[in-house]
Amino acid sequence: MPLEEHVLAGVERIAVLGVGLIGGSLALALRRAGYSGRIAGYSRRTAESERALALGVVDEAAATPAEAVAGADLVVLGVPPGAMPALMAQIAPTCAGQAVVTDVGSVKAAVVAAGEAQFGGRFIGAHPIAGKERHGVAAAEAGLFRHSRCVITPTATSDPRALDLVRALWAAAGCEVLEMPPAVHDEALAVTSHLPHLLAFALMEQFAAHPRSKELSRLTGGGFRDFSRIASSDPALWADIALQNREALLQAVQIYQQTLERFAEQLRQGDQAALAAGFARAKRARDAVLATHSCSKTGSKHDG
Repeated sequence: MPLEEHVLAGVERIAVLGVGLIGGSLALALRRAGYSGRIAGYSRRTAESERALALGVVDEAAATPAEAVAGADLVVLGVPPGAMPALMAQIAPTCAGQAVVTDVGSVKAAVVAAGEAQFGGRFIGAHPIAGKERHGVAAAEAGLFRHSRCVITPTATSDPRALDLVRALWAAAGCEVLEMPPAVHDEALAVTSHLPHLLAFALMEQFAAHPRSKELSRLTGGGFRDFSRIASSDPALWADIALQNREALLQAVQIYQQTLERFAEQLRQGDQAALAAGFARAKRARDAVLATHSCSKTGSKHDG
């Protein structure tokens, strides 16, 4: 559908608070889709806001969040989940009564509760499942969301107009849009995203503590690099995500520990058949996941 016939055609000003990889890529994706309104950006670090302006990611680099959202029809929050409530409270007095507010965070239940407390049904939670280990607006790219999925998390209080607008926003960016309750999202992402990041960080912390880590670095192959790649992600952001989704992540960790202990016991017993059977089940599971995503992008674009 041409953007001029799109629900976004009535949006004259978009404010992106936190113009980093995701927020910046969204702005670029909208431009590529034909959005002709004004995009205002704000980042806590002034240099990042100025870089976004210099790169043409935004039309204006706001000095404050209130300045960015003034007159905006749509506000996108791109800060870590733990910083969302304070930012919401800060901009609430300035957001126009009809402005739709959404976010891009990897944790939804707490963020949606805070958003609805400030903006009522005008807040719609969203999580584009796309990313890469590089961060900051310099890493933003217009095609980041193509063939990716975005989960939006409406509730019983969501305004239908706001829901339509946020759905249209991510469709225009190139996403397949899915809907699910916030808590269901958090339980799922604990397994598919937050646990893998935790494991990659744990592996590299163990590797760094090894007395021969420098020597071992010369012996790492593709498997090690593939498994550990997301340990290059923003540490502060992922510590925040882990804590914001603590209960679901702890449950996922507990189940993983049980699986790892089962493998450890099979190693102790020298039970090759049991190990091979477990590895085979794992291979079949991964093959099924790859088949599901056969038409999607692979590698760094699905870090979510």
